[in-house]
Amino acid sequence: MQFQNTLAFARQMDTSDKLKEYRSEFHFPKVNGNEVIYFAGNSLGLQPKRSPSYVDAVMDDWASLAVEGHFHAKKPWWDYHERLSVPLAKIVGAKPQEVSVMNTLTVNLHLLMVSFYRPNGKRYKIICEEKAFPSDQYMLQSQLKFHGLDPKEALVEIQKRPGEHFWRTEDVVEMINKTGEELALVLIGGVNYYNGQVFNMKAITLAGRSVGAYVGWDLAHAAGNVSLELHDWDVDFAAWCSYKYLNSGPGNASGIFVNERYLNKDDIPRFEGWWGTKKETRFLMKSEFEPIATADAWHLSNPSILSLAPFLASLELFEEAGMPALVEKRNKITGYLEFVLRAIAKEVSGNFEIITPVDRGCQLSVLFHGEGKSLFKYLKNNGVIADWREPNVIRLAPAPLYCSFEDMYRFGQILKAGIVGKG
Repeated sequence: MQFQNTLAFARQMDTSDKLKEYRSEFHFPKVNGNEVIYFAGNSLGLQPKRSPSYVDAVMDDWASLAVEGHFHAKKPWWDYHERLSVPLAKIVGAKPQEVSVMNTLTVNLHLLMVSFYRPNGKRYKIICEEKAFPSDQYMLQSQLKFHGLDPKEALVEIQKRPGEHFWRTEDVVEMINKTGEELALVLIGGVNYYNGQVFNMKAITLAGRSVGAYVGWDLAHAAGNVSLELHDWDVDFAAWCSYKYLNSGPGNASGIFVNERYLNKDDIPRFEGWWGTKKETRFLMKSEFEPIATADAWHLSNPSILSLAPFLASLELFEEAGMPALVEKRNKITGYLEFVLRAIAKEVSGNFEIITPVDRGCQLSVLFHGEGKSLFKYLKNNGVIADWREPNVIRLAPAPLYCSFEDMYRFGQILKAGIVGKG
């Protein structure tokens, strides 16, 4: 397709967009009375307009039924979380029994590491990417310290090559093979938060498991953004937040994946709680833990229904749209944004570069040389909500459920005006 940096072309693309109606399903903030161009779905997705009705239904049941809502609400609370498993399984490429929703992301990664990081003898090292998201760094370092290990020696960080902004799959595989029998766990962010790179999760998982290590993925920036096949890739475990591309609301519940080979086992090490025991015997108050035969066995406490309600509302949108259609539009709209950026760079001699490689989702990270935060502030004041990362990167994430091609064109014109105004 031959892109054009014109308003007419952008509107033509929107007219033919099969997902264009979903834009009206979301609330947009406004600046100067106009809806913003929203590029921050990789930090917090917009609110679906149907979310309040889902929350209101829970509140109404609480008011009219009180404790009886656990079993007699229209969507009973005691199994409310199970309604999220089927749509989530489609998004991450899993079987429904391999998926559950509980807690928040870093909490879940810690809980999963109880099961999947078991240092033993010479097999104790963890591989991650350099400068992983800080919460992952803190989590991994604290797990190593908990086991009496020195992170400086036990945590192996995959480096980028000098002068490059991305990781190479062959370098990751080489480090996995080099670490070999010392490797206990590979845990990497499936989509890097900073540069937007999508790692080759299939190849890395195969390499990690081939040397006898567990392989897990932090899918915070991947779930709802890229095609995932966790079951077919033979991933051991994964976790993701739901408030970015999945639009569930600020700080909302996390999803987990546990490969079916670890399900229905009472001898796997894990922290256990009431909500992970079998439903059939849960209310018998037995002293012995009997794991439910799904990923729900990793639950500790009953989930927060008020958190799950808006999550369920958003997943309904994903069910309607379907991940294949979302990925198709993601590729087009991100490609168009890249085209617009390069066109503007030629027009105004913009001193910036896209550091996101071709293996990407819907995020483009743009390195602005010498621009500083003043340009970012200009964009914000003119209705562009993006994300700043030190020292000088602006992250742009055109989420396909609610971003339009006209947004991409309009952003280019605002960016151009901001650069020219600084010249």
